Amino acid sequence: MGKRVAVYRKEHFNAAHRLYNPAWDNATNDKVFGKCNNPHYHGHNYDLIVKLTGEIDDTTGFVMDLKELSELINAQVLEKFDHRNLNEDCMEFKHLNPTAENIAVVIFELLRPHIAQAIDLQVRLYETERNFVEYPAN
Repeated sequence: MGKRVAVYRKEHFNAAHRLYNPAWDNATNDKVFGKCNNPHYHGHNYDLIVKLTGEIDDTTGFVMDLKELSELINAQVLEKFDHRNLNEDCMEFKHLNPTAENIAVVIFELLRPHIAQAIDLQVRLYETERNFVEYPAN
């Protein structure tokens, strides 16, 4: 059995969103989502940390080439979400409330098909300096 190592790549993107449930009236949306229900949207400076855990490849010395991981995150996540209105511009959130939790799951699902199955993937998304989510949870 080889050595299992965790490697991380940190990226950043800016995006606007509105937390809103169309099945609820405005009063309920305001009560549940507060300022995040602003009909004119609001934005965040998201920090994304992608964690890969796997065995070190004997020939490269890598779990995964972090340059390749950076390019993958750029193509699958940043190009889709950076400087976008998640509700309006991104098909992933046309019928999915773009909470930090849902954004993290979507990012995981965008990346997972492009990473070897032998490598574990975890997404950590900071919505603010103090609020962040991880998927999958440990």
